[in-house]
Amino acid sequence: MDFHKFSFRVRYSETDQMGVVYHGNYAQYLEMGRVEWLRSLGVSYKSLEDGGIILPVIHLQIDYKKSAIYDDLITVETILKKQPMVKIEFDYKVYRENGELLATANTVLAFMDKKTNKPIKCPEFILQKIG
Repeated sequence: MDFHKFSFRVRYSETDQMGVVYHGNYAQYLEMGRVEWLRSLGVSYKSLEDGGIILPVIHLQIDYKKSAIYDDLITVETILKKQPMVKIEFDYKVYRENGELLATANTVLAFMDKKTNKPIKCPEFILQKIG
């Protein structure tokens, strides 16, 4: 599966005094999208960590288009950009329930051995699932 959609409501605690989502929360929204993308493949992030694999973000870019506000139902569309090797790259679209585009983003993460903190290749079982 090369893309996944995940929807949720903006919580009050994620907004500023004007009811607008604080820009830093978008990084968490992208993380939620990645975790759910993995889960849709039958892989939990926890199982990766338990297996000694971590995925630190090494690049993050967000282009803000419109503001999300308290109680909006927003969707994060997570798109696998290309076949992962040592790195895995995603593009994202964040949009409101009515289809209005709120942000576009890109992240690159590195597969790392949790014990040695060294880069490793994407696990074969993930490659097979996205095959």
